[in-house]
Amino acid sequence: MKLSLIFLGLFVACASAFAPAPVAQTGVSLRSSMANQNDSVGNNIAVKNLLMDVEASGLLSKVAQSGLLSKAQEAGISLSKLEPLLALAAENKEILILVEAATPELLPLLPKIVDVAPGALPLLAAAISVPPALLSVVGLGSLAAAVGAVVVIPDDTVTQIAAQTLAFGALGAAGAASLAGSAIIGKLTN
Repeated sequence: MKLSLIFLGLFVACASAFAPAPVAQTGVSLRSSMANQNDSVGNNIAVKNLLMDVEASGLLSKVAQSGLLSKAQEAGISLSKLEPLLALAAENKEILILVEAATPELLPLLPKIVDVAPGALPLLAAAISVPPALLSVVGLGSLAAAVGAVVVIPDDTVTQIAAQTLAFGALGAAGAASLAGSAIIGKLTN
């Protein structure tokens, strides 16, 4: 019963990805909403404020002090290894269109990322030195634990079902992130 619910949930999630999105009819012109986001010179105000926050917080100095770049270089990651990824993005215009389309939704998140970044730098410096194979093993273990939580935790009460859902979501996301990180670090270090 539990496994069939998981498959049903995955099927519904996949099927909803192909459903047409509702089109909202608004009378607001795109040009008028974009005009309010730029200053007199033409700079995007949100981006300008973000860069001022980065400068005020000393984020780049903290990156240098954390040793993140040195550890990345020791792990074999350099900016020259990122060039093929940038070339791939330049060749596939769809990627750039998706990034441009997502910018209005992502822009409000960037100040929060800048606020969290100084605390995350030691974690990133430690994570970059973890071998990709170990990350893969951790990812697979996390995915197995997610499935195990669904199998082991009974689904007799609402609380137990909530615990199953929470465990599956958290462990599944951690497993997917570990596998993705392993693949990215593996490509950058080779």
